[in-house]
Amino acid sequence: MIIRKYEEKDLRQMIDIWNEVVEDGIAFPQEDFLDAASGKEFFESQSYTGVAEDEGQIVGLYILHPNNVGRCGHICNASYAVKSKCRGQHIGEKLVSDCLLKAKEIGFRVLQFNAVVESNIHARHLYERLGFVQLGIIPGGFRMKDGHYENICPYYHVL
Repeated sequence: MIIRKYEEKDLRQMIDIWNEVVEDGIAFPQEDFLDAASGKEFFESQSYTGVAEDEGQIVGLYILHPNNVGRCGHICNASYAVKSKCRGQHIGEKLVSDCLLKAKEIGFRVLQFNAVVESNIHARHLYERLGFVQLGIIPGGFRMKDGHYENICPYYHVL
């Protein structure tokens, strides 16, 4: 498996993976699905978009972009998506590790996650294992697909 910058030929698979996470409704804040046009625009607009490729198939991806502007523009944010049938193979860990390196290379100083759902224990354990620090808890900060609210746990990692 390799982690690399995405190419236009990857977009269909990337959009499918992204939409799968949106459809799950338990991790991403987005509610709208990407199509070919909006997906191309979305992934091109990021500071960096990386993919995990395994035997010619895209099995995961990440997006990296500023978390804010101006005096806070040195803080970045990222999102990760792994194809559901490929989860549990440490693809997420490879994506996050690559993202940390890429963020520093680009010139960001801190990677911050604004909305990690408290019940997303696999992601939280991964982030903590990789040195992320939890900032606290925002009560009821995430509306789950079924309509109930769960706490979110912001995290950061100094680069």
